[in-house]
Amino acid sequence: MGTAESSITVPFLDLALQHQPLQEELRQAFERVLQTQQFVLGPEVEALERECAAYVGLPAAVAVSSGTDALLALLMALGVGPGDEVIVPTWTFFATAGVVARLHARPVFADVEPWGFGIRTEEVERCYSARTKVVLLVHLYGQIAPEVEAIRRLCQQYGITLVEDAAQAFGAQYRDGRGVGQFGCAAAVSFYPTKNLGAWGDAGMIVTADGELAQRLRLLRNHGMAERYVHQFVGGNFRMDAIQAAILRVKLRYLPRWNQQRRQIAHRYNQLFREIGLADTAGAQEFDEANRVLLPAELYAGQVDMPHIYHQYVVRVRRRDELRRYLVARGIGTEVYYPIPLHRQPAFRALGYRQRDFPVAERLAEEVLALPIYPTLTPAQQEAVVGAIADFFRRYD
Repeated sequence: MGTAESSITVPFLDLALQHQPLQEELRQAFERVLQTQQFVLGPEVEALERECAAYVGLPAAVAVSSGTDALLALLMALGVGPGDEVIVPTWTFFATAGVVARLHARPVFADVEPWGFGIRTEEVERCYSARTKVVLLVHLYGQIAPEVEAIRRLCQQYGITLVEDAAQAFGAQYRDGRGVGQFGCAAAVSFYPTKNLGAWGDAGMIVTADGELAQRLRLLRNHGMAERYVHQFVGGNFRMDAIQAAILRVKLRYLPRWNQQRRQIAHRYNQLFREIGLADTAGAQEFDEANRVLLPAELYAGQVDMPHIYHQYVVRVRRRDELRRYLVARGIGTEVYYPIPLHRQPAFRALGYRQRDFPVAERLAEEVLALPIYPTLTPAQQEAVVGAIADFFRRYD
């Protein structure tokens, strides 16, 4: 296994290697768009919508300009506005709560569970009020939120709408085989370039079983326009361009293979950490002599093909920032998702939350570390990553 002195460098992400075998298919896709001369929406976008809907097993998909705009358009379509409250996890990317604030509604933050990083059902109950209109449930890092079914039932009981933020989980499956968009009214997906299915710019998608909602979203993304220059209501410019759709159509054909490769790489990481004595059990929640690295939990392993698609391979470690500096000095890229929970973001200071209000999120902010994971990552690179981490603990722990 590689050590800290290894000459192997490991970038956190390498998209160039992924795209090299696709060059001819991508060139043909560009030419299709040039020939149609429809650069915004049009047949290429419509084809992508059909293919994405089929991929997740839902009747409708609406292409939009980004994952953030997918969330924003969804909340607009649901009528979220001033006076409404939307329950969101404090442990997620800023956009999940940012779109709520943009509509002058109030984001109400909820803590998460530490093994799958999703909102806890008891937190939804704690946060619920007469003003609650939506629960925004995030499927983080590539796995369906662990308590999604209990939260779905709770939303039905209270008569509130469940929306799925599936920006990082396009292709993940719940234990019974259901995928994103099959729990709430719809799911918002991101095709940001670093995602498992990434465009060459911003792009997003909404997948849903609700045909009426899909039709309203198609109007919303184009200024509320039902026919040329006739606007039924105020929408926005959330349209996907055809070049991004063409790129995504090429890459979608490879997504099942890429997701499976990510799973194999994640399992190899787990094996290497066990072999070197840094971890004993995937999903362990407390540090001890047998678990100095807490490995990600794969909640539905053996029940479905894609219980976790590993958009990120996130471990938890003590002395995270020191370890990260050590790895960077040895040419190994890492990231922290996320260093600051949303309740402590300056933009939400006026909401009045205190640091001690969300103990799990606060702990995660000190411990999580994302390691390199992408389909072209080599076994030697993985050994270099794990070897360097082991060397750090031998020297400094």
